[in-house]
Amino acid sequence: MYALLLVQNPDDRAVLSLVLQRAGLAVTTANNLENALHTWPERPADLILFALRSDDPCTSVHLIRAETAVPIIVILSKVEEDLHYELLESGADLVVCQPFSARLLIAQVRVLLRRAGGMPLCSLPTLTLANLALDPATRTVKVADLPSQRLTHLEFRLLYTLMMHRGQILPTEIIVEQVWGYTGRGYKELVRGLVRRLRTKIEPDAANPRFIITAPGVGYSFSQQEE
Repeated sequence: MYALLLVQNPDDRAVLSLVLQRAGLAVTTANNLENALHTWPERPADLILFALRSDDPCTSVHLIRAETAVPIIVILSKVEEDLHYELLESGADLVVCQPFSARLLIAQVRVLLRRAGGMPLCSLPTLTLANLALDPATRTVKVADLPSQRLTHLEFRLLYTLMMHRGQILPTEIIVEQVWGYTGRGYKELVRGLVRRLRTKIEPDAANPRFIITAPGVGYSFSQQEE
């Protein structure tokens, strides 16, 4: 397992890298959020520690949440209650104010990793519906006779959730709870963007979807109709 450490200050990088290593994680560092998200699909991390100096950390957390459901820890030099609340609403799992206890932060990292572990994908059954087969063990989806497509963690969670509730319209806020594991602001945009990316991988015609159906103003459903 490894962590992505987003940090600019060299002293903070040294201390936080040691904290993450003591928690049992290999560490990759980056000093630019945009570049880190660009390379995310090639090597997704198991945890993100955000310690970049930012005028709008809530937007940064929201951007990260659009790509992944892994635990996010935010380190700030100062945090008022309103900002703390907004960060949690945006998708942060833990907000830590400097100075902090390295010993406690190590324990908190381990707790987040335990809770994020969940059920191994290999233990989930393969789902086959409407000429579409979703294999949790390989996190791939196959539509009819087309080549298999590799899914990201979020794409897999979304498709698995919709297929498990086939024929039911799932409200967007419920989808966020099931896929991202939190509730907060901006969830409609998160779900809309993820649905758009998933449709490009499974729909013969993404502009006229056959599998993932939109219920305007409510949410989405997985169609039970066979081709």
